[in-house]
Amino acid sequence: MFSSLNIRMGFFLAKRQIKKSSLWTTILIIFVMFFTFLNLVVVSGILVGLLQGAVNAVHINYTSDVIISSLNNKNYIENSPEIIKIIESLPQVENFSARYLEGGTLEANYKTRTSEKEKPNISSASIYGIDPVAENNVTNLSKFIVEGEYLAPGDYDKVLLGSYLDKKYMDFDYPGFSALENVEPGTKIRMKINDIEREVTIKGIVKSKVDQLSMGVFMVDSQLRSIIDRNDYNVDEISIKLKDDIDPNMVRDILKKNGIDKVAKVQTYLDAQPKFIKDMIETFSLLANLLSSIGLIVASITIFIVIFINAVTRKKFIGILKGIGINESAIEISYIFQSFFYAFCGSIIGLIVLYGFLQPWMTAHPIDFSFSDGILVAPVGGTMLRIGLLMITTIIAGFIPARLVIRKNTLDSILGRN
Repeated sequence: MFSSLNIRMGFFLAKRQIKKSSLWTTILIIFVMFFTFLNLVVVSGILVGLLQGAVNAVHINYTSDVIISSLNNKNYIENSPEIIKIIESLPQVENFSARYLEGGTLEANYKTRTSEKEKPNISSASIYGIDPVAENNVTNLSKFIVEGEYLAPGDYDKVLLGSYLDKKYMDFDYPGFSALENVEPGTKIRMKINDIEREVTIKGIVKSKVDQLSMGVFMVDSQLRSIIDRNDYNVDEISIKLKDDIDPNMVRDILKKNGIDKVAKVQTYLDAQPKFIKDMIETFSLLANLLSSIGLIVASITIFIVIFINAVTRKKFIGILKGIGINESAIEISYIFQSFFYAFCGSIIGLIVLYGFLQPWMTAHPIDFSFSDGILVAPVGGTMLRIGLLMITTIIAGFIPARLVIRKNTLDSILGRN
């Protein structure tokens, strides 16, 4: 039985055994546990962080904390001016950006076409009408200008062009998708919205891993409003940035209580995530757990072999301990403590490396994937759960071989007989 006496005796034997063990062997086993910990936490964290980076980018640079958009059966948000007044009155709100959004086409190089038979250089795009100052306060749009300049409130017939609409910045070739050729800041292009054509000048190029930005065209809201004849000031989207530590769910619910959900969709940035993103996050989490399970198996086998060899080589000593009256349970507990020691030390080193170096470093220097800036996602709760699993599997892996050896006949163990 695992009585208090057996536990104290087991702890004493484990402490004595670890002290007498080879220092390099102990360090090696601890490092096996350390790398197992990294496999459990870091590999899964990077897989999930690959998608989480994309989610964070959309959150910070497009939807912000809460987004209000038009209902599926409506072309715009009805009663937008009244909704904006409600948003302005909320103390939880730091900034907001109201946007107009229309589909349209862009045409470049139309002045140099030599024949009507020549294929025009046309691309479809989402065209956003924004208040440049308000938009930048919410989404930091100006920091994505890679060429040219950001919009100013008085800019007329000037646009920002998403990089996916500029052939020079495209790093993919997708059938049916076309981009404009030979364009840069200062180039004039023809924009067509609802049969209305307008010649505009590209002022800057927007390059981001958020598709809405890289595939969009941005112009001053007052001009787009006049083009689409939206004199009622009803907008298509309102992105709301909240003050620090404000729960987006609370603000969403406040807006719904004001009846805004009857004329528009009111969502937090998590609510607004497409279903395929949520499904991919679940799939990547499942894959990460599978890889973590393999790491647990490797760690278990390692500890099993170490403890088994240790117990076999000390079989005569174990027999003597049993012969002088040491309870078998106390000896088994000593090996459990040894296994716990290795897993505990490896996990402590892993926690220091993870939260002291890896996570801060990857947050400051995310992995540059083509569609996201990959980060390391390692929530404390999930990490503690994985440490718990590592401890349990290691203890079991240490207990089984010790029990196999210790249960042998005492005299056979002392005499070295099989």
